[in-house]
Amino acid sequence: MLGTPRPSAGLALLLTTLVALGPLSTDLYLPALPTLARVFASDAAGVQLTLSVFLAGFACGQIFYGPLSDRCGRRPALLGGLALYCLGSLGCIFAPDIATLIGARFVQALGACAGPVIGRAIVRDIWGGSESARVIAYMGSAMAIAPLVGPTLGGFLTVLCGWQSNFVLLLLIAGGQLLMVARTLGESNLRRDPAATSPRQMFANFAKLLANRAYLGYLLTFSFSYSALFAFISASSFVLAERHGLTPQVYGICFGSVIAGYLLGSLTSGRLVRRLGSDHLLLSGAWIGAFAGLVMALLEFAGVHTLAAILVPMFFCTMATGLVMPNAIARALAPYPDMAGSASALMGFVQMTVAALVGIAVGHGLSGGGAALATAVAICTLLAPVSWYLLLRRGR
Repeated sequence: MLGTPRPSAGLALLLTTLVALGPLSTDLYLPALPTLARVFASDAAGVQLTLSVFLAGFACGQIFYGPLSDRCGRRPALLGGLALYCLGSLGCIFAPDIATLIGARFVQALGACAGPVIGRAIVRDIWGGSESARVIAYMGSAMAIAPLVGPTLGGFLTVLCGWQSNFVLLLLIAGGQLLMVARTLGESNLRRDPAATSPRQMFANFAKLLANRAYLGYLLTFSFSYSALFAFISASSFVLAERHGLTPQVYGICFGSVIAGYLLGSLTSGRLVRRLGSDHLLLSGAWIGAFAGLVMALLEFAGVHTLAAILVPMFFCTMATGLVMPNAIARALAPYPDMAGSASALMGFVQMTVAALVGIAVGHGLSGGGAALATAVAICTLLAPVSWYLLLRRGR
């Protein structure tokens, strides 16, 4: 029988791959979106639903995985989620039409969300409140490799092997993770709550969390910062391909250069969090993102429609997200060792719900060119520091 996990580089690496499964599931097949529109005779909004529905399923599933892991343990909940992800991936591979693909993506998302919500809870279990920000920041740095190389790899797979090859690769990755968790990961939840999954207790826990100004402030700052990134994820393949005529391979390289900003932000956070503190890094990132988002919108509406006018501001927006996310997560979860799963689940639910709504809005606005993308990025990046100021600074 496997014992309780202890802090180690190997455990952090395994948790990083689990957390990265969600971003990889959205980023790998981005270059194939125009291809899917042609294959299934769908418009951009219809194909974009494969992204937004994924986020909707990702959000809904987390609400249940968090309390389930608080009651039954992290390990069984994680194994069930990975098995469900594999089934959803098979549905994507053999989807005969866009409606089936959208449904399979929803099932895939219900499985994928187990990784982030339970992975963050395991970090809280093993590393505690004080070191969680540093560990999550370094996990975010490694996790950034997935969206950094995902679109480039997905572009080559789409051209060489067809769009289904992206989902074949995702199936193989999830199958490997399922095997590794089953063989190596012990149970980290030593404070199980038998009532955690009762509807009354779940709503009571969520109400307690949302009533806390600090938790709500970190939650909204984190969610709006991520939503700006997701607006780019959901719209960039259409904007860059249609406006600038990029091939899937070149698009993947451009996308990776933007996501490199997230890697830079996460690495910076991991190195400086002990010296400067989580709140200082978080607020700095929020204002960097707001400034970059405003510049992007001004360039768009001034008629500057160059590739650099999109990629350079977005690089700084994603760098800001790399500074905001790990610190917001760690600070929000730190006061709740007894319900880390529920606190992590609620963060994930709100994060993905807001991002999905932003993605749907951007998808319907794509007919107007890049204006919808620039507007969404500017609004979301501005709302991040506003949320911090209204809920955190005033609360203190």
